[in-house]
Amino acid sequence: MSDQVQAPLPQGAGYGVVVGFGVVFALGMIWVTGSLKKSFNEDNKSTETFMVANRTVGTGLTASAVISSWLYSTALLGASLLTYEYGLALGVWWGASASTMVCFLSLISIEAKRRAPNAHTLLELIRVRYGTAAHLLWIVFCLLTNILNFSSMLLGASAAVTSLTGMNVIASIYLLPVGVGVYTYFGGLRATFLTDYIHTFIIMIILVWLTIKIIVVKEIGSIEALYDAVVAADKIRPVQGNYGGSHLTMRSEQCLYFGILHVISNFGAVIMDTGFWQKGFSADIASAVPGYVLGGIASFSVPWAIGTFGGLAAVALESTTIFPTYPRMMTTEEVTSGLVLPYVVQAVAGKAGASALLLTIFMACTSIASAQMIAISSIISFDIYGTYFNKKATDKQLITWSHIGVVVTTIVIPTLATAFNKGGVNMTWLLYMVGNITNPGCIPTVFALLWKGQTKAAAVISPIAGVCCSLSVWLGTAYTYYGEISVASTGGTMPCLFGCVTAFFVPLPVTLFVSFLRPSSFDWLVFQKQIHKVRQLEQAEPEAHQQAAQDWLTPEMKQYVKRMSRWAAFWTVFTLLGHVFLWPLAMYGAKIVFSKTLFTAWIVICLIYLWLTLMVANFYPLYDGGARKIWIVVRGRIAAETLSKGNAQQDASDYSSEGLPKQSSTETKMLSTS
Repeated sequence: MSDQVQAPLPQGAGYGVVVGFGVVFALGMIWVTGSLKKSFNEDNKSTETFMVANRTVGTGLTASAVISSWLYSTALLGASLLTYEYGLALGVWWGASASTMVCFLSLISIEAKRRAPNAHTLLELIRVRYGTAAHLLWIVFCLLTNILNFSSMLLGASAAVTSLTGMNVIASIYLLPVGVGVYTYFGGLRATFLTDYIHTFIIMIILVWLTIKIIVVKEIGSIEALYDAVVAADKIRPVQGNYGGSHLTMRSEQCLYFGILHVISNFGAVIMDTGFWQKGFSADIASAVPGYVLGGIASFSVPWAIGTFGGLAAVALESTTIFPTYPRMMTTEEVTSGLVLPYVVQAVAGKAGASALLLTIFMACTSIASAQMIAISSIISFDIYGTYFNKKATDKQLITWSHIGVVVTTIVIPTLATAFNKGGVNMTWLLYMVGNITNPGCIPTVFALLWKGQTKAAAVISPIAGVCCSLSVWLGTAYTYYGEISVASTGGTMPCLFGCVTAFFVPLPVTLFVSFLRPSSFDWLVFQKQIHKVRQLEQAEPEAHQQAAQDWLTPEMKQYVKRMSRWAAFWTVFTLLGHVFLWPLAMYGAKIVFSKTLFTAWIVICLIYLWLTLMVANFYPLYDGGARKIWIVVRGRIAAETLSKGNAQQDASDYSSEGLPKQSSTETKMLSTS
C-alpha cells in the first residue's frame, strides 16, 4: 500500500460542503435577519444590534453560544491527537481549561454590566479608564489574539478537509470563511448567535453518534474490548512519562504539563479575545451569569468525550486493517496536523462518517470564524475608526466600517494561515505557543474591571514587561532544550509551558508594585458617564446619557446584580477546584492504571455528561423562548412586545420601570424570584 492515504470522499464533496453549505447558510441567515427585523424590530443596520445584539440574548442561547465556542475544530482535532499521544488524562485537562475560563467569564460579564452597562468592546473600557497609550497597546494584544486563534482554527480545519476529500489545502483555507463572511456582513452578532445554535445542534448530534459508533464497530465492540485493545497496544508502544507506560492513567507528565499550559493559555485566549466579551455584553442581564455558568460546565464534556473516544480508538485501531494508514503507523506530521480524528472516523464509519465529520469540521470552523470576524471588525470600526479617525462617527458610518472589517478579515486571515502552512507551522504549534503572546495582558485586563487601584502606568508597563520576559524565556528555553531556535523547538511542550507561565504571572507583581508606588483610585461611575449607546449618542444630550445609565440600575437591580456577582464568583472557584484541583490534579497523585471496571465507569459517565451537554445546547434554547420566537417568525407575525414598544421606544428603554429586563417570562420570573 502507498504511504499516501487516499481520501474517502471526492474533491467535489469538499467544495460542495465548503462552498455550497456556505452559500446556503449565508442565504438562510440573510432571510432570518430580515425576518427578525420584521417580527422583533432587530435592525442589523444598527451598531447596537450588529455588535452586541441589543443586549437581549437569553440564557439558553447564551449557553449554546458558549458551548459552540468550545466546539471549534482545534479542540475536536487537538483533544483527539493529544489523547492518542499522551493518554486519557488529556481530555479532562482540556475540558477543565474550557469550563473554568467560561465560568470566570460569567463574573466578568456581570461586573461589566454593573459598571459599564452600555459598553460595546473590551477596548472601550480600556480607553476610558487608561487613555490612548493603553488603548493602542490593547488593540495590538486583542488583534493578535483574534488573529492567532482564527489562524489556528483554519489550519486545523483545512488539514482535516483535505484529508477527508483531497481538496487543495490552500483552497480550503481561503474558501472556509467566505460563506461566514457573507452572513456575518449582513447579520452581525445576532446572526452569529443563531448560526452558533444551528451548527451546535447538528454538531452535538453527530458527536454523540460518533462516540456510540466507535464503541460498537466490529473491531472494538464494547467498552471492555476498547480497554483490552488499548492495554495490548501499550505493551507494544508504551507512552513515555506515563505511569506504567499506559494511556489509561491520570499520572501522565505530558498531560500535566499540557494541562497547566492550556489552563493558563486559555486565560489569555479568552480574556484577550474581544469576541467573548461581546457575547457577555450581548446577554440580557438576567441571562449573563446562568448562561455562562450553564454553558461553561456543559462545555467540559466535549473535549473530554471526543478526546477520549477519538484518541483511544486511534490507539486501538491503528494496527487493524480498517485503519486508513494500515499497515504503517501514523507519521508525526499526520498526528500534529490533526488527522487522528479524521482517520478514526474513516475507520469506524467509512464514507458516511467522513461526510459527517466533514460537515462537523465545516460548522465548527464557521461558528468560530463568525465570532472572530465580529470581534476583529468591531475593533476596526469602533476602536480604530470611531476613536482615532472620526470621533463623531454616526451609526451608519460605524456599520460601514464594521462591514469593511468583515471583508478585510475574510481576506487577510486566510492569507496569514496560508503563510503559516507554507512555513511549516501547523495547528499544534499555534495551540501551544499562543499563550506567550496573549497571556501578558490577562491580569491587567481583569484588574481593569475588578480593581479600582490599578493605575494607568501599571496598566501599560506590566503587559510590556510580561511580553519581554515571556519571549525571552520561551526562546531561551527552546534553545536550551533543543540547541536551536526553530519551528520544531519553539513548539515543544516545555519551552511553551515556561514561556506561558512567565507571561501570565510576571505582570502581576509589576502591576501591583507600580500601582502602589503612586496609588490612585478609579471611580467606576466614569464608565457610565463616558460610554453610551450609539443611537443615544446621536439623539440625546450628554446629561441624558448619564441619567439613562443610572435610571435602569434601580436599588432592586443593584441588589440583584451583586447577588449574581457573588454566584458567579462561587461558580468560578467551585469549577476551578472541581475541574482542576480535585479531579485531574488529585488523580495525578494516584499511581494507578485504570482497571477495566474503573475504565467502564469513566466511559459511561463521559457519555452521560455528553448527552447532558446535548440537552443544554440543543433543547434548552428552544424551551427558553426560542420555540416561541421561531413560531412567530415562521408565521410571519410581529411579536406583541414589538408592537407595544414601538420602533422608537425600543432603543430608548431596554428595562422596565421596576428595573426588570423586558425579556421572556422565563427570565423575568427568574429575576423576580432570585
